[in-house]
Amino acid sequence: MAYKTVITYGTFDMFHIGHLKLLQRAKEYGDRLIVAVSTDEFNAQKGKKTLIPFEQRAEIVANIKCVDSVIEESSWEQKVDDIRNYKVSTFVMGNDWEGTFDHLREFCDVVYLNRTQNISTTDLKKSLTRILTVPKEDIIKAFEVIEVLKNDFQ
Repeated sequence: MAYKTVITYGTFDMFHIGHLKLLQRAKEYGDRLIVAVSTDEFNAQKGKKTLIPFEQRAEIVANIKCVDSVIEESSWEQKVDDIRNYKVSTFVMGNDWEGTFDHLREFCDVVYLNRTQNISTTDLKKSLTRILTVPKEDIIKAFEVIEVLKNDFQ
């Protein structure tokens, strides 16, 4: 029996439930899941700034139960070589990339999976930015109010 190998690519910065669900669903398309994690240098070329360094992101992804191996993604062009070298039968990406990788159908099946509703790294980073712009005095005042309310209910 031939094993079916699935591959997916991503930055996986600020790993969240949407990433986990994508990887779990990708694994359903085969027996072996390879995840290519974008290097910091490649992310810089794409204009992306990551919060978590490549080595840590790769280690997090490698320790997800459904992931069989992690490789580096260092260029857009490597996908065809990866598909050939790892004998990939299915290439999987989130549907925010719909149509982008259709040219890979020449080498394997291409599947675009629906994103997890209401979660994205971009949204998390925007929320974090908003939180970090709240003046320190307002945060202290909020905690003081919480303490007063807490004491009133005891």
